[in-house]
Amino acid sequence: MRARRAYVATLAVYCAIAALPGCGQQADSPPTYQGYVEGEFVYLSSSQSGTLTQLSVQRGQTIAENAPVFALESVDETAALQQAQHQLAAAQALFADLLTGKRPPEVNVTKAQLVQAIAQANHAAEQLKRDEAQFRMGGISQQQLDDSRMNAQTSAAQMREMQNQVDVANLPGRAQQIDAQAAQVKAAQAEVAQAQWKLDQKRVAAPHAGLVYDTLYRVGEWVQAGNPIVQMLPPQNVKVRFFVPETVVGSLAPGRAVSIHCDGCAADVPAKITYISSEAEYTPPVIYSNASRSKLVFMIEAHPSVADAPKLHPGQPVEVKLL
Repeated sequence: MRARRAYVATLAVYCAIAALPGCGQQADSPPTYQGYVEGEFVYLSSSQSGTLTQLSVQRGQTIAENAPVFALESVDETAALQQAQHQLAAAQALFADLLTGKRPPEVNVTKAQLVQAIAQANHAAEQLKRDEAQFRMGGISQQQLDDSRMNAQTSAAQMREMQNQVDVANLPGRAQQIDAQAAQVKAAQAEVAQAQWKLDQKRVAAPHAGLVYDTLYRVGEWVQAGNPIVQMLPPQNVKVRFFVPETVVGSLAPGRAVSIHCDGCAADVPAKITYISSEAEYTPPVIYSNASRSKLVFMIEAHPSVADAPKLHPGQPVEVKLL
């Protein structure tokens, strides 16, 4: 909308065809066309709300790329990041525990119990052999032999149980448990990344080098998420808009060199055409006829080099000469 208003204002003061006699130009001099400087501003904001605690730039200052621009208070975001980091550490520790099985001291206790069970099983087996020999000679009753046989079987079963416990103690967690905990670790990592991103959004740096055109908030003010805080003008976003008649536009092409003259400039500023409008405009009156073709104009855009762009200022009227 701002560009459109500037465009209409320019048309109002523009000589219908600047190259024709009557616009103050000599017949043998190269034609010049009226125009104005326009800036495509970059509005820096944060995706998070908060109180503005630091404003590192001033209006009119030229800053470098990645220079700090502003910061918002970040107490909640810092705490959220620390919480997410602790949850990630806990999930990773549990995942590692599932992969390693029981701790070595726990395994050693089970192994000692296995040694004891083996000794008891061997003793019970030897006792059974002696009792069987005594029973054949009539030295013991059938009941005593049955008790000895039962004791040997029980001791052997206990030995096998302890052996299985040692084997289980050396195994990692079940595959389903490991997969579930691995998913928990990934979820915790995502929480950390999200918390870190929100914290980073509280500090904004310049995406490009350029001019700080304006600051829109003061330190201590509350800033809603998405509201611009600093208005920047990178030099590559400075351009000149000018207008040429229908008889000239057909000879122009992007890349054509032009020269920009402005009042107060030490020298003309070179630039190159970057855009040619595909639609015509009319200077008043807007009713088309063969007699009014001289009022038909096309908008042209030209960009100076990054080094020359600071010499021009948005809204500044200029004269453009084709080279």
